[in-house]
Amino acid sequence: ENRYGLLGKGAVLLRTSYADRTSPVLRGAWVLDRIVGAPPAPPPPNVNTDIGVKDGAVPTTVRARLEEHRQNPTCQACHGVIDPPGLALENFDNTGRWRTVDAQAKAPIDASTELSSGVKLNGPVELRNYLTSRPDQFPTTVTKRLMMYALNREIEYFDMPQVRQIVNGAAANNYTFGALVNGIVNSDAF
Repeated sequence: ENRYGLLGKGAVLLRTSYADRTSPVLRGAWVLDRIVGAPPAPPPPNVNTDIGVKDGAVPTTVRARLEEHRQNPTCQACHGVIDPPGLALENFDNTGRWRTVDAQAKAPIDASTELSSGVKLNGPVELRNYLTSRPDQFPTTVTKRLMMYALNREIEYFDMPQVRQIVNGAAANNYTFGALVNGIVNSDAF
């Protein structure tokens, strides 16, 4: 059950990690951008984004290093939104294998998290259930990206009524890819 859908796919988990460790920040940003359709802002210039274990320091979990990083209120403003979805995927290592212990820190993995909305989750199953509780969210994100490709331009505010109309029309076909493409091809914008 942990592997169902995109969130459990090795390619996604590998792409949203570093070579030597997981990255709840990259994973959280990927979920926000590609699933939810609300990409986070890039980090401010001149910000140190390295949360690696310092030479000679006792290894700690990535979660512990992120919590230390988020103690800065400036960092918390963005990371309070970005990190929670990524922390729910921490049971997957940097190559996508399931784990219950952080090998470097020799500590158990804690995949519990609280979203900025106050919703508490624990692990990929609860994250997936939360994301699918609004069934039109992912199809809307896909439709916006497909329309950007089809129109060869960014989606603007005035395109959103058509996007919503396409997604609503695809609901009758369980949001199939074909229904979304058909809706785009038949839209006024296309």
